[in-house]
Amino acid sequence: MPSTKQACDALVRRVGYDPGRTKEVARALTEADMLPSGSPGVSPDLSPQHVATLMLGVALDVPLRAVADTVSEYRALRREGVPVGAPASISVTAGEQLDIIAEIAATGSLDARALVAKTTLSVVNNWSELVLTDTIDTRRFSAGEPDRWQAHGHRRAVELNLGAFATVIAELFSGDR
Repeated sequence: MPSTKQACDALVRRVGYDPGRTKEVARALTEADMLPSGSPGVSPDLSPQHVATLMLGVALDVPLRAVADTVSEYRALRREGVPVGAPASISVTAGEQLDIIAEIAATGSLDARALVAKTTLSVVNNWSELVLTDTIDTRRFSAGEPDRWQAHGHRRAVELNLGAFATVIAELFSGDR
């Protein structure tokens, strides 16, 4: 299992994040118990889901003091149009979907990994919205504010190629260096 430092270095190298921001976000998420902290003299062991949480945290354009709360908020987003109390088969949160993608990138079949590599994650920073776009469909997770962007004039988003994320997961969890 990789350490937080190894995950930060891989995200900086493959996704192109700022090294200082990545390390500070990792620290903020660790202090909020969203990433494991390890113990004295022992570095923490991260899972693919922890790396997905870190990737999301760094993509958010919020002050460091708000990173943990905002990551929790974004991970709790529900798929657009699915009401609260809907059957579990269609009621997946954005966090659960990111965890599934991370697990597929770590242990999935070659075809499943190829589909993850063709997926784009859009992290909208003006309001709470995540959009996953692949060759099959578009999955939009939002907080129910579809017309807010019109009032502010533009939609500000960070687009992440999950092919780079899949490469990070492969490096960290399958020994490909």
